[in-house]
Amino acid sequence: MEKSTLQGSKTVKPAVGKTPPHRNPLLAHKFGADPYALVYEDRVYLYMTSDKLEWDENGQAKENSYGSIRKLTVISSADLANWTDHGEIAVAGTEGTAVWATQSWAPAIAHKRIDGRDQFFLYFANNGSGVGVLRGDSPLGPWTDPVGGPLIAAGTPGVEGVPWIFDPAVLVDDDGRGYLYFGGGVPEGQHEMPNSARVVRLGDDMVSLQGAAEIIPAPYMFEDSGIHKYGQIYYYTYCSNFYEGERAEGSPPPGEIACMTSTSPMGPWTYQGTFLHNPGHYFGVSGNNHHVIFPFRDRWYIAYHAQTLSAAMGVAHGYRSTHLDLLELHEEGSLPEAKATLEGVPQLFHHDPYAPTGGNTCAWSAGVHTDAEVADGEGTVSLLSDGAWLGLAGVDFGSSGPTRFLAVIDAAGVQGGALEVRLDHVEGAVLSAVTIEPGGGFHEEVVTCAEKAAAGAHDLYLIFHADRQEDQLALRSWRFER
Repeated sequence: MEKSTLQGSKTVKPAVGKTPPHRNPLLAHKFGADPYALVYEDRVYLYMTSDKLEWDENGQAKENSYGSIRKLTVISSADLANWTDHGEIAVAGTEGTAVWATQSWAPAIAHKRIDGRDQFFLYFANNGSGVGVLRGDSPLGPWTDPVGGPLIAAGTPGVEGVPWIFDPAVLVDDDGRGYLYFGGGVPEGQHEMPNSARVVRLGDDMVSLQGAAEIIPAPYMFEDSGIHKYGQIYYYTYCSNFYEGERAEGSPPPGEIACMTSTSPMGPWTYQGTFLHNPGHYFGVSGNNHHVIFPFRDRWYIAYHAQTLSAAMGVAHGYRSTHLDLLELHEEGSLPEAKATLEGVPQLFHHDPYAPTGGNTCAWSAGVHTDAEVADGEGTVSLLSDGAWLGLAGVDFGSSGPTRFLAVIDAAGVQGGALEVRLDHVEGAVLSAVTIEPGGGFHEEVVTCAEKAAAGAHDLYLIFHADRQEDQLALRSWRFER
């Protein structure tokens, strides 16, 4: 989307990295890597490593070191088109829940009913030195550290010989038993069979271990454990290593997602091949490969990361963004079929504009960032600068259309401007407009909609125009009335 002029000299910011009608990457206002999915109460929650730009002394973006990542990002959606940014979970460091940890990478999450109540278990990698776990009462916490240290470390029985103790994946089987998969790295001279992947049974409490970890003999293993069950078959999936020497016929190519199957969550395992190429094959920007496979509303999906947003920003230095595509599964035990796209997945149903929608929910955006951490489930607010906008996909106004628009905003410090609501495009017909007066502070604005407001389904755009470029409007929520 090119920059366009609206209302004289006022402009809207161009979309970067994610342009309508594309669904991928899922976010345009922040990065998010190493996705892992939780399906709970008809929503998909994705937990991601919070990649953030690092700068050198000349103010230039440098290669992602991952060393300062101590938080995890959480987003969710019911329709798989409009995503809610719940903010970040402070995991590691003195301000995190797990004060003993120095980093938080590559989350995995599971839900289990224990003692009559739902509990949630968020596993994370403390760099490559171990795996920790947090426990919460909801997908958004609040979180506690039930172990007070790593759940898995170098001294854990069965972990000997694992160079990187990280990248967890978790499975709660049909009988309620839990299993944790982890590991990675290539011991010297063992590119073909690193024997660095492990599986261990979890205790009934999900925060203890039962028995020693066992080797998963994954050919050319590198990182990124994944696990899912289809029918009676267990699928262990992983990213192959980047060894540049000659490989035996049938071996996984470098940096692809490979698959092993078993009739038991602990193995033995049979290698099946690869089914997702490296991101460079699809998007022209190579890098590491990380994924999760999950079912939702009778279909299967694969979430993975790629450097599409950072490439569009001109900073493709290891800063990843999560994508989502359909995954075709066939008969049990066979290799799935995957394809990475910018088009993404279909919207499952229309968005309801008459129910309150948080300002942290969108399908597309430009010039927006969200603020606040996930501490008590309250979520975040969107901060819009001059010309910034949020786009919602597939908003259905019904047969008659709306009569009023209500927005809960914080305009403290704003010296004037307007929040426009437009149909179908940032230059589309104006449905409503909220005038922002100087010194507005926190309040609810109610304005009428256009007399001939279009009924039916539309994409919806909320655009902020400030009288001063440095002003920011905090959009907390909005809704329409009939």
